[in-house]
Amino acid sequence: MSRRRRTLSTKKKIALLVSAATVAGGGAFALAATSNAASVQTAQTSVACQGLATALGNNQSFIADQKAHPDSQSAARIANREAVIAQIKVQQQASGCAVGESAQGSQTAQQPAQSAPAKTAPAASAPAQTAPANNAGGAAATGQQVCTGSTVTLSGEAGAPAASSNQFPAGTKLKVTNLDNNKSTTVQVTSVSGSCVLLNNAAFEQVREPGKFLIRKARIEKVG
Repeated sequence: MSRRRRTLSTKKKIALLVSAATVAGGGAFALAATSNAASVQTAQTSVACQGLATALGNNQSFIADQKAHPDSQSAARIANREAVIAQIKVQQQASGCAVGESAQGSQTAQQPAQSAPAKTAPAASAPAQTAPANNAGGAAATGQQVCTGSTVTLSGEAGAPAASSNQFPAGTKLKVTNLDNNKSTTVQVTSVSGSCVLLNNAAFEQVREPGKFLIRKARIEKVG
């Protein structure tokens, strides 16, 4: 009889050990999940994430504008920007940022008041692919500093160094200087965006600080 009681006692011990291991494993999994969630950064906690979120927001704004004012080339432009957005999301994930987080840059709040009357103009007179004719940026003199106080981020587009803008027409040359490291690049505007200046990947690499996707202190000059 005593031998049987010892056998039952051993089985109970094994069951208790298995239960304890299961609970401990579940706790470790919960801690790991919590740790992974806590490691995700946002635009409020990371400059890199803020820059990517701004770039994503600007591209989404561009797509929305193309859909609101379509022309014969809108479908191609939208497809291109959707590919850019997909690439930005890849960069967000690689940088530990919240994937899909979107934000508009400070430039949106700085648009001049005279841009409002554009609502009364016929849609055909202001095609989406050209910068507004009455924008103060496009009328700036060569060598003049423009877009004072604007931050600069990347569009996510590939290709040779270039820029996009909602204030300067295609062909305009802009010099962008990162005042945090005094690096500068001179690029030509090749397309429209939702900001004063968005640099494509190649141009942004020329002036960026390591690990950052946003230039908080920038000097932007029209040079041609």
